[in-house]
Amino acid sequence: MLQKIKKVDGVIVVILVLLMAVSIFAIYSVTHGRDKLDGFQIRMIKFYVLGFVAFLGLTFVDYRILVKYGLYAYISGVALLILVSFIGTEQNGAQGWIKFGSIGLQPAELFKLVLILFLAAVLYRKNKHKLSFWGDIIPLGLITLLPFLVVISQNDLGNALSYIVILIGLLWIGNIKFSHALIGLLVMASAATAGIMSYIHFHDDIKTFLTDINRSHWIERFDPWLVPDKATAKASYHTKNAKLAIASGGMSGEGYMEGTSVQTDRVPYTYSDSIFVQIAEEFGFVGSAAVLLLYFILIHRMILIALECRDRSGPFLIVGVVAMMLYQIFENIGAFIGLMPLTGITLPFISYGGTSLLINMASIGLVMSVKLHGQEVEEDLPKKSVYSAPGKQM
Repeated sequence: MLQKIKKVDGVIVVILVLLMAVSIFAIYSVTHGRDKLDGFQIRMIKFYVLGFVAFLGLTFVDYRILVKYGLYAYISGVALLILVSFIGTEQNGAQGWIKFGSIGLQPAELFKLVLILFLAAVLYRKNKHKLSFWGDIIPLGLITLLPFLVVISQNDLGNALSYIVILIGLLWIGNIKFSHALIGLLVMASAATAGIMSYIHFHDDIKTFLTDINRSHWIERFDPWLVPDKATAKASYHTKNAKLAIASGGMSGEGYMEGTSVQTDRVPYTYSDSIFVQIAEEFGFVGSAAVLLLYFILIHRMILIALECRDRSGPFLIVGVVAMMLYQIFENIGAFIGLMPLTGITLPFISYGGTSLLINMASIGLVMSVKLHGQEVEEDLPKKSVYSAPGKQM
């Protein structure tokens, strides 16, 4: 055990502690003295205690065991997502929560980790062979499409898109043929361009269609991003005030607990989804850049662990986690500076939220498990797998 503890990446642990400090101080700044929000920083500390338990627990568990049972995790995860469609409660326009008294669980967040485990297991089974279009890429796409459609039906666009990003990241290092990768990128770029142009030019018809299928919530997300001149005051209120707050921060910010917009509630959800706005207004460009630097170091250390791993399944897991993190960071920050639509994605390790934090901490624990156990040769892997034929390794 002592030898394993010595292998733990101290830089990553320090980054997590620093992000915890940023989170707690940021949440305190915008919740202190407010009736319904006062004390959220204490709750976040409790979430972090549980998060570090999850981090340490997965760190010392051999990740290859989790990969081995990825199929069962996937089936259970999809079943839980479907269950949410029937018994889930709505929050911020998305029906994606299961309530246990005062505690809420968001299965769509949990499924991101499940999907990484399962896709990594399937790709590992390929044993370095090139991925075929019909035999591999299409099945992997269908594996991802099922939870994507379920979560989209729950009006949770942010988490649904994260599944696609995870799939793309894993296919990218999964020995995909260059021609398939190029065609896929061209198709996605063309589809995205066509979708954006269609939304702009046929806005009224699309708006009517989305309203008819009970997706008017999406209109409030896309209008301020693509057609701000046609967005209602209610729809553009959040992003408009967020941009003004970020701009007012300037180089060094207005000072801790001195942000005019975030302290007067002109920007909604500054303790959760919009917490970057609080950092940018009160600490300016310098504070925002410092947070981004912490993320950069964290991602860099994870990539180094992937490069040093001798077991082929380890890098798949890490790339899945990296893709998930990068998407969350880019989507969250991009939404408040006009680069992306507002989807309600949290800022990793900083935004208030128990489920999101626990999943992110567990993901880093999985990465650390790769560092501790990924140096063993592949002959030392578990001998049986639910993905293998009898008598063969995974």
